[in-house]
Amino acid sequence: MYIVSQLIEYGAPIFLVTSPLTSYTDQILSIHRNRSSAGFSLDIPLIMLVASILKVFYWFGDYYSLALLAQAVIMIGVQLVLLKFALDNRPAPGQKSGVEHIPFSDIGDGGFARPYDFWQWRNARPYWLFLAYLTGALTVIHICLPPISNSAVYINFLGYLGLAVEAILPLPQVIANHRSRSCKGFRISVAAAWILGDIMKLSYFFTSEDGIPWAFRLCGMFQFVCDCYLGVQFWMYNQGSFRGAGSPQERFEKEIPLEEKDIRMT
Repeated sequence: MYIVSQLIEYGAPIFLVTSPLTSYTDQILSIHRNRSSAGFSLDIPLIMLVASILKVFYWFGDYYSLALLAQAVIMIGVQLVLLKFALDNRPAPGQKSGVEHIPFSDIGDGGFARPYDFWQWRNARPYWLFLAYLTGALTVIHICLPPISNSAVYINFLGYLGLAVEAILPLPQVIANHRSRSCKGFRISVAAAWILGDIMKLSYFFTSEDGIPWAFRLCGMFQFVCDCYLGVQFWMYNQGSFRGAGSPQERFEKEIPLEEKDIRMT
């Protein structure tokens, strides 16, 4: 038990700091090799960048663990690279809209539409401008408005907002997988890294003596549940693809229209 506690105490911070690299390097390389980001939800870089930026500014008011701060800073760098590769290799625009590009289109057919096509823009420039404006606004508040930036309400707001945004990280990919009934394009190594990272994070959050805020613990538990369901999706859709594959003749028969089958039978 002592060895396990020591491993968590000294190993978990190292794992947390390096987790952005171990989690997303394979996804970046996959997009680069395939020259396509089809199947990968562009909302993942959005969520992680917004969450990490908020967590960095949250540190200036709460001064939580340095390992978690380092993780947030490295995550920003990794997600910027991932966003660049995803934008450079995204699929061609769809037929219905100039800004639609699967799987980054609306969540529902004929349902929710993002205001001003947020995070579905045709050009890459608005993505970088949004991140620059967000960082600039937080910097102005932190430097020029100390009555706000030093208040406990504002600091707690940054912390809970950043962690809540990070906690919903798996949801866009879960929705994309559910709509396509497939996990194609999303690396299983990313899902495995997320689940392993959640286990290490929760172990560190509940055993560390660094005074981890409860916001980290609550959001970490929610994210762990979502990541586990993402792993279940890999199992369900792979099982379904194996059972439904069949022989080449069976697949050919399935593709024949019903009317044509009736004609052949007669």
